[in-house]
Amino acid sequence: MLVETILTLDCTRSKIVGGSKKRVLEQLAQIFSHSVEDLSEDSLFQSLIGRERLGSTGIGDGIAIPHCRFATGGETFCACITLEEPVDFDSIDNKPVDVIFAMVVPEDANSEHLATLASLAEKLQKPEFVKGLRNATSDAQLFNAAVSAC
Repeated sequence: MLVETILTLDCTRSKIVGGSKKRVLEQLAQIFSHSVEDLSEDSLFQSLIGRERLGSTGIGDGIAIPHCRFATGGETFCACITLEEPVDFDSIDNKPVDVIFAMVVPEDANSEHLATLASLAEKLQKPEFVKGLRNATSDAQLFNAAVSAC
């Protein structure tokens, strides 16, 4: 599954104030719950926090891919945000994070979930793609950069 098919402009935020890893996860839960009908903000936040307790989703170079399984009615959802100031995310390289792609996948999604994560991680290894995300100054610019073919 390609990011272009699961990310919407409603779930894209450019240069927001993060403050902390916990606050970023709260904001992601809020973004999803306001954009996707019937997703509980509190339950989703707890699922994201629970996943982070298993191990940080900070993949290095200022990038994180928080994700969790959730009752989504069979759909996968994605959010993309950039932060005004990087926050500590317990990343594998100990660098703070300022680019975040989050995914909420159905509870029973296995291979599809892993394939989407792998596709996203591959895109995020391309310096020009990440540069486009970081340079976006509006939600629309960020969305366009996120769904670009880089």
